[in-house]
Amino acid sequence: MDKKRLVVVGNGMAGARAVEEILTRGGANLFDITVFGDEPYGNYNRILLSNVLAGSDDTSEIYLNPLNWYADNDIDLRRGVRVVRLDRYARVLHADDGSATRYDRLIIATGSRSFFPPIEGMWADDRTLLDGIFGFRTLDDCLSMIDGATGRTRAVVIGGGLLGLEAARGLQHRGLAVDLVHTSATLMNAQLDGSAGAILRRSVEDLGITVHTGKSTSAVLSRDGAVAGVRFADGTGLDCDMLVVAAGIRPNVGLARGAGMTVQRAIVVDDHMRSVDDDAVYVVGECAEHRGRVYGLVAPLWEQATVLADHLTGTNTAARYHGSRTATKLKVAGVDVAAMGLKSPEREDDEFVQFSEPRHGVYKTVVIRDGKLVGATLLGDTSKVAFLMQAFDRGLPLPPERMSLLFDLGTPAAAVGAAELADDAQVCNCNGVSKAALTACVRAGEKSVAGVMAATRAGKGCGSCKTLVAQIVEWAAGGAVEEDPAASWYVPGIPYPKPELMRLIRELRLHAVSSVFAALAPDGQEDAHSKMGLASLLHMMWGADFVDEPDARFINDRVHANIQRDGTFSVVPQIQGGVTTADQLRRIAEVADRYQVPMIKLTGGQRIDLLGIRKEDLPAVWADLGMPSGYAYGKSFRTVKTCVGSDFCRYGLGDSTALGIALEQRFQGIPSPAKMKLAVTGCPRNCAEALCKDLGVVAIDGGRWEIYVGGAAGAHIRKGDLLATVGTAAEVVTLAGRFLQYYRENANWLERTYSWVPRVGIETVRAVVVDDRDGIAADLDAAMQKSVDGYRDPWTHPGDPSAEHTAARFRPALPLIPLPRVPMR
Repeated sequence: MDKKRLVVVGNGMAGARAVEEILTRGGANLFDITVFGDEPYGNYNRILLSNVLAGSDDTSEIYLNPLNWYADNDIDLRRGVRVVRLDRYARVLHADDGSATRYDRLIIATGSRSFFPPIEGMWADDRTLLDGIFGFRTLDDCLSMIDGATGRTRAVVIGGGLLGLEAARGLQHRGLAVDLVHTSATLMNAQLDGSAGAILRRSVEDLGITVHTGKSTSAVLSRDGAVAGVRFADGTGLDCDMLVVAAGIRPNVGLARGAGMTVQRAIVVDDHMRSVDDDAVYVVGECAEHRGRVYGLVAPLWEQATVLADHLTGTNTAARYHGSRTATKLKVAGVDVAAMGLKSPEREDDEFVQFSEPRHGVYKTVVIRDGKLVGATLLGDTSKVAFLMQAFDRGLPLPPERMSLLFDLGTPAAAVGAAELADDAQVCNCNGVSKAALTACVRAGEKSVAGVMAATRAGKGCGSCKTLVAQIVEWAAGGAVEEDPAASWYVPGIPYPKPELMRLIRELRLHAVSSVFAALAPDGQEDAHSKMGLASLLHMMWGADFVDEPDARFINDRVHANIQRDGTFSVVPQIQGGVTTADQLRRIAEVADRYQVPMIKLTGGQRIDLLGIRKEDLPAVWADLGMPSGYAYGKSFRTVKTCVGSDFCRYGLGDSTALGIALEQRFQGIPSPAKMKLAVTGCPRNCAEALCKDLGVVAIDGGRWEIYVGGAAGAHIRKGDLLATVGTAAEVVTLAGRFLQYYRENANWLERTYSWVPRVGIETVRAVVVDDRDGIAADLDAAMQKSVDGYRDPWTHPGDPSAEHTAARFRPALPLIPLPRVPMR
């Protein structure tokens, strides 16, 4: 039969989930599917935007359906295209790119937008927010906030709900002092009562965020066209140079209203999720109003998508959506929160059990009516949430000892609790995964927790359900849970752990990434996520004999520069040990003038960073500089930070500058599982911060040097472990090379030394590297020497195969919006 044309307006979580449900019901044989999305990306998990803002997740980690998923399912994705008019009588959609698209069936999933209260001074003009003001709803909002936080010092966040709290925490992670302003007297007042809100406030303030409740913002203050502060209705105010408005959302109903559809709070639908005005139009998600209710949580959206797909495909025309009982479980600014139903008793005969421990940030309540759970709040301790959510949703009988609902005083054990969950119980609210989906995955043969999570996406959102997922997998597998076989693989596309992979590469003499895939990958299939790790490994193993293939590297390594958010590049020439000359400074200044470099930045690694250089200018910039690369972009040896040392400092015990330069000259640019940063300091005062580097060297009395390894001072903070104390600079260089080689050969891909050293154990590292317990010290020295001998600077040695400066490689990038927005590490 001829396929009908199904068009979906909205590529958010609700719209894409509806398409997924339709495809699982054979929808690909029924419909030609077109999806319009305002944003130029695949479908992503908005819940995880707070992780991106905080820096704990990369943008690539939040996608639910990447772009290739649409192509694989024959879906015509019109990304970055907005539908501006709906003609229901002609069944045609008109878009802002001038196109007109006919449909037989239409799904409206336009979601919501940020709500900006009518605050004086907020808008620069009718369409543009004042400089320094941001919403927090979309990925572009998030990336704009990250970019906007640079150079700013103090932020005010308006809104004490979930989004506001997450925005405040994320900006604090980026180094800003943050004030959180909320109109209500209670944080998260939609979910929490006054007591819970007070405890949450205390927990948030303990993080260093200043909270202002009961404050109504009346005006935004500006200076030189940018935000400078806010004023409250009571006459008080706050100074700030960044303002984030997270004061709620509003359904996007303009398209439906323009088409004459019934719109109240949102687009009114029936129990089939159809518009009450047009049987050919379905509505799902936050833009749908069902029986007077609009849902902003994820779980109801999944339920709506299921009913819509059942009815639209004819799989179950009797399917009805009867509304959802709202329950949520999440982590807010690092605090576990679960809330469902009533916050407090509403009738005299309601039972109310309450436990409060403010000093430990714990608050728990349950509300019981006629023997059934009708409400619960858990703050700080959500260990009983699985049973409570099941009791709330399914009306399970409650134990007579009501306190056992909040504590383990005789309630079922974890495994029994997992068994008691109904098959359609929602386990992962973020990604809409039920117990039935998890058990089906196990029965289909997946017996590892990681494998089930990868296959179903359970636990891939806020992560608060991971414990329950593991319990269900263990129950479904009858206790026979297997370790994920891929957990030991060096890269995801090649089924071997690192030692076995290296052995096979040597035996088969595989010098290129493509040859590794051809010989060792299942069916010879290439895997994009494995290429960079393999390229680094092969480079480390073969040195000058490594065959570089540009498509095996990310953009940074292909052009030997660090891509920035706007698609320009950062150039960092090598300044060994932080020591430069007047001639080098003149050349850098001349290049900055010649290429109109918008920012020159002194880095924490004692180098000079030229930011904002166009891709096509990179070869000429490096030619004019005439300086080696500082490798600020690579998973490689990067820099050696030094203090002044003994030549000038009156406290200096050793020539840290000379030793730092010697280390940098020897190990410059060598590839590694992750970036490596070093430092040498001339006395225990530690001005070069050597104790928190991947490898740090400290001069002590008697002309001796202490070598520390596995330190960190970024998102993770760790003092390095003492590897050895030696008497000469030459011994430092030898042990440094031996340690770095041992790390390169044995660490997992992207595993920094601060994780690798404690995993292996400093005693083991010391025994191998210093004491030569395994008799491999000479081999490590020789392997490192091979890498050193094979090093070629990508700019000053243009004959090197890895530095073929072809015109094609440095043409201006095509205007594909997602590329410059993917942060590179």
